[in-house]
Parts: sequence; structure tokens; C-alpha cells
Amino acid sequence: MPPPRTRGTALRHRLAELRGPDLPAKALDARALAALAANPGCRRRAILDGAGVNKAALADALGSPSAFGQSQFAFMRGNAFEARVKADGGAELLRLAHEKLDPRAEPPAHARVPELSAIGPEGRAARTALALREAVEAGGWTLLDHPMLALDVAGSPAFLEPDAVVVHPDGGWTVVEIKSFPMLDGSADPAKVGAAARQAAVYVLALEAVAARMEPAPPVRHRVLLVCPKDFSNLSTASAVDVRKQRAVTLRQLTRLTRIEDIADTLPEGTCFSPELPADRLTAAVESVPATYAPECLSACELAFHCRERSRARGAVTSLGRSVRAELGGLTTVGDVLAAARGEAGDPDDPAVAALRRAARLRAEALGAQHRGTPDAPVLPDAPALDDEQHPQAPRRHRDAPHPHPDAPRRRAESPEAARCR
Repeated sequence: MPPPRTRGTALRHRLAELRGPDLPAKALDARALAALAANPGCRRRAILDGAGVNKAALADALGSPSAFGQSQFAFMRGNAFEARVKADGGAELLRLAHEKLDPRAEPPAHARVPELSAIGPEGRAARTALALREAVEAGGWTLLDHPMLALDVAGSPAFLEPDAVVVHPDGGWTVVEIKSFPMLDGSADPAKVGAAARQAAVYVLALEAVAARMEPAPPVRHRVLLVCPKDFSNLSTASAVDVRKQRAVTLRQLTRLTRIEDIADTLPEGTCFSPELPADRLTAAVESVPATYAPECLSACELAFHCRERSRARGAVTSLGRSVRAELGGLTTVGDVLAAARGEAGDPDDPAVAALRRAARLRAEALGAQHRGTPDAPVLPDAPALDDEQHPQAPRRHRDAPHPHPDAPRRRAESPEAARCR
């Protein structure tokens, strides 16, 4: 007799059915988790990431392929730079950590680099937690190369693998992010640094979950070490990045995520997101889960083109951006917005409706046209006909030039060269 199925086992079985029983699960990395936390209202991404669906293959099967992702050249360059930084037992990496984060501590002359290999992500996460505990008890500097951390996301465990974690002599833990974009004169591209900070904030949350299970809990530092190439060389440099703001935002957004089992319970029976299904059935499965599209999804999600097409077809104002959506209040479609601006619908006491109608009147006044569709709109008088002297865009004529006769044929203006040759 088989053992009774627990709630966790039942959820994993349900997610495997949604993914496709014969397809391997795609691991949820910190970059995808940061993008999910940035859009917590998107249930479609939550269930697809929770089930381990390959969204790139899914987008290809839906006919909306996305170019989202890192190029192979950048991937290889990043791996080569990371291997260079971690060479010789991570001596260069620990030197940068001592210089930028803990200059008063003893130099990392004899640092420990424990072995973290184990079977499966659960085994590696347990081995990482044990190595962290041993490093705190031993004291001194310790470098954990590609540790495995577990973080609960909407009721489902996500296994994350930072580039490195440094344990300081005082027992504190620091996340290390190694990137291949350069630091020019000590500063890097702000957009890329911000993306790295959001990604590192996810690792900080996962480390805090590990530290909370220890007694006493070791401190997890909120200043991460960002290691990049110096200028245009292969030499490495580093900067300490404060991720307290990104950590707070990510934690708040992850708390708002709907639990994956609650989303799965609302799906029709037999729903499956396998890219091997027919296109019509696959489209119906994807559309059965509501999505919250925003233009920011184009740089963070493989299904962005598909969701954008559907959002535009419905006329949703979210396709114009989250800031526009926030300003329009209860007006959720472009048709509702235009109707409210023309005075055909909407509550006049609604601030959004009043602002739209005022903007419509100002636009009509600027264009010099009558706008009688909006209530209380001023009726603009017809503009008087302007002759050439009064029209602001007419070419200015010399005041002494004689006016041509009405019946005289119009002659094209001659160029100066033609006038000299005549």
C-alpha cells in the first residue's frame, strides 16, 4: 500500500502535470525571481515559474518568440572573468572583499574554501547550510563558491545559486556578485548595477532564511560586493553596493504573491503548458491564467510579446505603462478613457474623468477646433480667415512688393542662379 500523499507531494505532482510529465523543470534563478517580485500581480508568470515551465520554448510554440536572454558571447565572457577572479582559491576575490568591506579585519591569508557538492538541489542546500555553520564556528575568512540557497516563494521552494558568499572573521555573511560589464573610473552603468542589486537582494533574503535557523543567528550584511572588470582590461575591481532598499521592496512584493496552490486550484481540469501541445490547446491553457502586462516585461519575461499582443487587443491601459494605469483609476481600457474624455461616459466627479475632460478641452483649444462633445466645454468661435500678411505660417512678403492680379498666372519662384543668367 503506497504511503498517503502529503500536501507538498500533491503540489509537486500537480505542478509536474502542468509542466508536462515528461519535461524537466526549469530552475527558478534569482534574476527570474527578481522579475517576478517586480510584477507580483501576474499570476501567469507565478504559476509558470512555480511549475518550472520553459517560457522561452512556450513563447516559440505560441508563435511569439522573444529575444530575451543573454547572448552566448556574453555568457562565455562572464564565465571566463569569473574563473579568473576565483583562481588560486579565490585569493583575488577575498582581497577585494577585505579591501572594500572589512579593511580593519585581518588579511585573508589562509582562507577556507569548503567543498559544497552534493546530490540534488536539496542536498546542496543542506550542505551549504552546514558549511556556513562550520565557517562561523571556525572563525577567519571562508569563501563559498556557488553555494545553494533555498527560498520559499508563494508556497513553493526556489533554489538559488549566487556566485559566491564570503564569511568574515566576525561571523558576518556577504553576497558576492560577479558581472562582466566594466567599471569605468570606479563607476558602472546605473541600470546594470540596479539589476545586479535586485538580484543580490534575493540572495540576501535567502541567506537570512538560513541564518534564522541558527542560534545565535549570524549577521547577514546588506552591503554586497559587486566585482567587475576594471575599465577595458581583464583586471578586476569591486564596489560595495547597499541593497537595503531592494531587499525591502523584494520582500514586500514576494509577500504579496498569490500562493501557487491557490492559482493551480482555479485552473480547469487537464490544463497543461507543455510546448508539445497543439497551438490552439496551448493558447487556451495560457489564456486561462490572468496576466498583468507592463512594458517593463519586455526586458524581464520571455512571454512579453505574447502578453503585449493580447493586452493591446483588449485595449488595456496597462500596455501604456504602470504610471499611466495608476493615473486612470477605474478606467481600465483605452475605449473607456476616450469615452470619458469625450463626455460620453464616466462620473464627472471622478478626478481621473475630470482631468481627461479638461485635457480634451485644452487640446481642442490648442488645435483651434470646436469641442461640443464634452459637457461645459467652451464653444470656440470660428477663426477668421487670414490673408497672407496675418497668417503666422505664411511666407513674409516685402511690404513694397505689388500684389499680383487675381487673373495673372502663378509663376514658380526662380532660383538666384536662374535670375543671374536671365
